[in-house]
Amino acid sequence: MQTVSEQDHRQRTVEVYDFRRPTTLPRQHSRVLEVAFETFARQWGTQLTAKVRVKSSATLDQLSMQSYDAYAASLPAVTSMVLCRIDGSESRLVLQFPASAALSWISRMLGGATDTLVPERKFTQIEHALVRRMVEDGLEDLRYSLGSLLAAPLTMDVVQYNSQFAQAAAPGELMIVASFSVKVGEIHSAATLAIPADVLLPGLGAVNPTIHAADAGALVRAQVAQVPVDVAVQLASTPVTPAQILGLAVGDILPLPHRENSPFDVTINGTRLATAAPARNGSRAAAVIATIEENQR
Repeated sequence: MQTVSEQDHRQRTVEVYDFRRPTTLPRQHSRVLEVAFETFARQWGTQLTAKVRVKSSATLDQLSMQSYDAYAASLPAVTSMVLCRIDGSESRLVLQFPASAALSWISRMLGGATDTLVPERKFTQIEHALVRRMVEDGLEDLRYSLGSLLAAPLTMDVVQYNSQFAQAAAPGELMIVASFSVKVGEIHSAATLAIPADVLLPGLGAVNPTIHAADAGALVRAQVAQVPVDVAVQLASTPVTPAQILGLAVGDILPLPHRENSPFDVTINGTRLATAAPARNGSRAAAVIATIEENQR
């Protein structure tokens, strides 16, 4: 007779994790991509507004890295997936949005004024040409938003209407997936953009290079050397009591121990580092360094 713990042990499955291909983005990489895709969302919303002649917007909802198989499984069975070629890569970039939403956008572009979704169906030749123009303009916005992260040229390839049959990449290949909420007039729809991780990750490494621990000391010294500090050129100070401070009045004289012909003190946070003589630099007062004092601290 098997115990409950033995049954649980038999049913337990173990997934192999490949540390050479992590499925999560480092925080610094994720932030760089979020900024880029938020820029793309604003550009895409502006482009849609200009084309359909109604106020439109796109908002980045989520950014993740997942396998192409998991990405395709998360999409509706019937949808429009625009596959785009990336020079130098066998995998495809995917721009996905509901075909019904795209048909409503096209209806407005052709003079219609409806805020109702058109039933899902394949695009006609004219509709396909209009979608191609929208996608090509969107790819230009994407290239602009990603900058050096995506330097390879992009070209639209084909439109697939079944997410399970579209073969944009190998099932286990990692994709950077950005999810958007798109609003055109009163029509709300969800869209996704999937880019092969192998295309973007090399650029992310250049944006956020890894620093070796052996260089930490030199980097800290170089950074500290560039930190701005306040330098004061002043007369020698004199000690006073609180009673003298509280009793000060207009016309009172405070004697200073500074001789008339002595140079000024050059200090940083109260520490004397040098002496200087008064001078002039154009219309501004200046100080000429006279001596440097050694400070062992």
